[in-house]
Amino acid sequence: MLKYLAKRALTYAVMIFIVTSVTYFIASAVFSPGQAMEARTPRPTQEQVNNALRLMGLDPSLSSWQRYVQWLQNVVFHWDWGRGPDNSVVNEEFSVRVWVSVRLYILGTILSLLVGVALGVISAIRQYKVTDRVLTTYSYLVFIFPLPAAYLLIQFFFIWVNQKAGTNLFYVTGSAGDDINGFWNVLVDQAQHYFVPTIAMTVLSWAGYQVTMRQFLLDNVNTDYVRTARATGLTRGQAITRHAMRVSFIPVAQQIAYVIPGIFIGGFFTEKIFNWQGIGMWTLQAIANQDVNATVATTAFGCCVTAFSFILADFLTVLVDPRVRI
Repeated sequence: MLKYLAKRALTYAVMIFIVTSVTYFIASAVFSPGQAMEARTPRPTQEQVNNALRLMGLDPSLSSWQRYVQWLQNVVFHWDWGRGPDNSVVNEEFSVRVWVSVRLYILGTILSLLVGVALGVISAIRQYKVTDRVLTTYSYLVFIFPLPAAYLLIQFFFIWVNQKAGTNLFYVTGSAGDDINGFWNVLVDQAQHYFVPTIAMTVLSWAGYQVTMRQFLLDNVNTDYVRTARATGLTRGQAITRHAMRVSFIPVAQQIAYVIPGIFIGGFFTEKIFNWQGIGMWTLQAIANQDVNATVATTAFGCCVTAFSFILADFLTVLVDPRVRI
């Protein structure tokens, strides 16, 4: 298994290198950070613009290939991803932003999985009853409803809750308050900031798990081993939860891994709407500011997350399904 995973990791490493390199050339050709600098007030001199471009590794006197080789050497030998138009260090910015995103996404993903699987089991046990119809209808509505609009509706709902309460029970923007001291004060502040975006991610993400779990549980209800379990005196619900659930969880486990890239892509909307300064927001800002280095760095990170999710899918499949050997 380790040999297989190592081979897959090497394949994905080559793909990450290719995608990152192509992104560098595209960003270098499309973006014009020099023009963006010239539009500032007061307007910098051409010499100042050229010096700033050199600090970014975008020396206008060099060809695109020469700049790429220089950038690649800095990344490979020094792990230096360059600087932004505002002279910010990409490495430092990334280390701050990625932690903001990860702590939000991990919590939202775990809650989505737990709630989605539990509701999928409930739907399967109560097939075609009111509970099942309500849950399944909601899940399909989530699939077709525009994600940004759904986030905005949730945000407006909690604004209304705050207005009715006459105080800010929950914060609908930002990831932390200013000048908060003391352990309990910080804990309460974090809970107030986390609650709304986490709830939004959960209620809009568990639908996929619920539908998948329900579908495969119902497929396994009529299998021989479930019939045998019911013949021993178990109820339908007991047979499902004790015997059919593990087999049905196999596709859900795969879905967990494949959904990870989508979580980060959807996180662009989450961070933008709830004003969390994470990787998603940074990516949008990098594109708007025509920041070549930050754009390439976030692309490389997205590729790494995608590659990791595919390898994780293989690992989880082997973990939950003893019939699979790789």
